[in-house]
Amino acid sequence: MITSLLVANRGEIACRIFRTCRELGIRTVAVHSDADENALHARVADTAVRLPGAAPTETYLRGDLIVKAAVAAGAEAVHPGYGFLSENADFARAVIDAGLVWIGPPPEAIEAMASKTRAKQLMGIASLDRDRVTESDLPVLVKAAAGGGGRGMRIVRSLADLDGALEGARAEAASAFGDGEVFVEPYVEGGRHVEVQVLADTHGTVWALGTRDCSLQRRHQKVIEEAPAPGLSDELRDELHSLAVRAARAVGYAGAGTVEFLVSSAGSAHFLEMNTRLQVEHPVTEAVFGLDLVAEQIRVAEGHPLESDPPRARGHAIEARLYAEDPAADWAPQTGTLHRLTVPDDVRLDTGYGDGDGIGVHYDPMLAKVIAHAPTRAEAVRRLSGALERATIHGPVTNRDLLVRSLRHKEFTGAAMDTGFYDRHLADLTAPDPDPYAHPSPATALNGVAARPPLVALAAALADARTRVSRFGGYRNLPSQPQVKRYATAGEEHEVRYRHTRAGLEADGVRVVRATPGLVVLEVDGVQRKFEVTRYGDQVYVNATALTALPRFSDPTAQHAPGSLLAPMPGTVVKVADGLTEGSAVEAGQPLLWLEAMKMQHKITAPLTGTLTALHAVPGQQVEVAALLAVVEPS
Repeated sequence: MITSLLVANRGEIACRIFRTCRELGIRTVAVHSDADENALHARVADTAVRLPGAAPTETYLRGDLIVKAAVAAGAEAVHPGYGFLSENADFARAVIDAGLVWIGPPPEAIEAMASKTRAKQLMGIASLDRDRVTESDLPVLVKAAAGGGGRGMRIVRSLADLDGALEGARAEAASAFGDGEVFVEPYVEGGRHVEVQVLADTHGTVWALGTRDCSLQRRHQKVIEEAPAPGLSDELRDELHSLAVRAARAVGYAGAGTVEFLVSSAGSAHFLEMNTRLQVEHPVTEAVFGLDLVAEQIRVAEGHPLESDPPRARGHAIEARLYAEDPAADWAPQTGTLHRLTVPDDVRLDTGYGDGDGIGVHYDPMLAKVIAHAPTRAEAVRRLSGALERATIHGPVTNRDLLVRSLRHKEFTGAAMDTGFYDRHLADLTAPDPDPYAHPSPATALNGVAARPPLVALAAALADARTRVSRFGGYRNLPSQPQVKRYATAGEEHEVRYRHTRAGLEADGVRVVRATPGLVVLEVDGVQRKFEVTRYGDQVYVNATALTALPRFSDPTAQHAPGSLLAPMPGTVVKVADGLTEGSAVEAGQPLLWLEAMKMQHKITAPLTGTLTALHAVPGQQVEVAALLAVVEPS
């Protein structure tokens, strides 16, 4: 029996594994980089071991250091989680050679399937020769042979872009997985990403635990997943189960794994890969089958047999990945302090962050996974979208609104989605919402159509006013002058006015029913609306809306010249375009430099056609958000 276990990972998955270990009575050991010294996974473990450094190549990808940490901490077993070294056969062997129990499949099975090129060969599928791709082969997908999570992947629709895609994918794969091998395969337009969860023991039993649909993806990384995959025929589902079991048996698999397919619009299945680890989206399968897959992994590693048949599936489950990113700004990752994250009690929350934790630039921007389970798909969709809408998320910009809109989009509710969902709908899904509380104000209306500033800004101002009431009261004997406050939200600035009177706070066009530092109730046309207000310095959260309190007058020095390229996120400059120097002529849209942040590379392009008059970025440089990288002046 295993009594102590080290998780060779971080964040959400480490916390999730530790939760099961506590339920089983297993002592837990965490490893952490310097950047993660105060991370939640390091705090909740019974023991934590430091891995010096911050970059994954210095820390979570150093199998030798992790094995030493396990031995030093007295761990009996190692669980790799997902990502990092989870599909590294050499690491699995090193764990076993150190006398530790490996919570995963045999190294030989990992080796057979860890490289997507070798996995395809095992399944009798040939990759395209990247040196012989022709126009008739397009579009194609350049893909990292190791790892996953959408890193090291590029869609190529023009032969002229192939070399650049290969170079970019190699660099990203090497940084994320320590392996720069890439390959090329056909890209199926309009396909669905469907996968089968398998669980196998060391006694010859293999379970196919249903299907999952993971078609909603951004940058080839999954955003919303569900089980079972809707709309599959019985014949196709049986075929996918059979192929998945065949793949597991072909390599003598043991433990939890996933076999992934691309299902075309015509209903044909194309094998993609086998992930020899636990998947991020495993909770939806757990919910439907009533299993704890981590507990099952541990039992398999201890030698226990599975029952001859898996449990019966019940209901439908959907998972949404909550990311610290701005989908409207090319999915730019966000950093800062996560002040608060809560969801309603009727859904499951898996997270690696606690209130007050910092979100840095070194790792994936996923904050949490929110999972809903219900008797039917429609009920699960409603439960999850409602829970996300009511969630309290105070911190950096997230994709919460995108998730809610995606779940309620007619293509998703009608189970008609495919992997091109965001290519088609991202602009509409990220368009600013009309203010739900906006209402024409008689005092400010122009020809009866102009609307007052958002009520959320007014609520923020009224709550702030209640925090500043003096001991002599909130009004004077003489009529007071209107008080003015300015707030920025969603890229716009709003000015609001209110007055202190003998009757209390007043504002034009609304009735102030109640105003406290944490709650404001406003009545418009007989309808009362509640606004919960929370402040963190100059950041104000009113219900789900984030605002920034501004000085009354703007700072004229806080401006940049036209053509300035500002860092859209904190990160590291990994490359400057070949031959680019001050004085170079550039074209609008031309790639000038690349930033790496949160394990992804982000291309910075020229904002206009002209001359590069300043270049401040150099490879290896760490930059903060809004740092001036370069200036392009029109010709």
